[in-house]
Amino acid sequence: MGARSFTLILFLFFISFSGSSAMPHKKLKKSEPCKHLVLYFHDIIYNGKNAGNATSAIVGAPEGANLTILAGKNHFGDVVVFDDPITLDNNLHSKPVGRAQGLYIYDKKDTFTAWLGFTFVLNSTDYQGTINFLGADPILVKTRDISVVGGTGDFFMSRGIATLMTDAFEGEVYFRLSVDIKLYECW
Repeated sequence: MGARSFTLILFLFFISFSGSSAMPHKKLKKSEPCKHLVLYFHDIIYNGKNAGNATSAIVGAPEGANLTILAGKNHFGDVVVFDDPITLDNNLHSKPVGRAQGLYIYDKKDTFTAWLGFTFVLNSTDYQGTINFLGADPILVKTRDISVVGGTGDFFMSRGIATLMTDAFEGEVYFRLSVDIKLYECW
């Protein structure tokens, strides 16, 4: 038996055991999200003078660095933890609907970027539960996507994409992110 015949027999054997047909698959339509939210979180980094208002702090820095001032060029090596208010609009003084809790790590020497790992803990009349996010944040890009990797409560086992956009920043003390969350797996 030649190599070509053997390959054909293996292919037919595989098809018969896999339950597949040789019929072409239909092109899938782009699905719509099962849940869509737009939320804002407000980060006020501790700078040594604002302990009463700070919602984040530098907990790791390059050797010899100060934990109240972000490291030099691109903040490379800084690790920041946060517990930020989440609002439905871009006003820091609006009633919070939850907290954004997690960390960001400035992880690149030659450009301004961070790695994010955080959870939205929502506790409002509309939503109860958590949404978990992971991914790279190339901060200088106007809009960037990170993965939604799970959740609890109203977001049990949800997966999707969150589009981040820096909505405002004031020096190295305050920034606000708009987070456009599109969930494609909802239970």
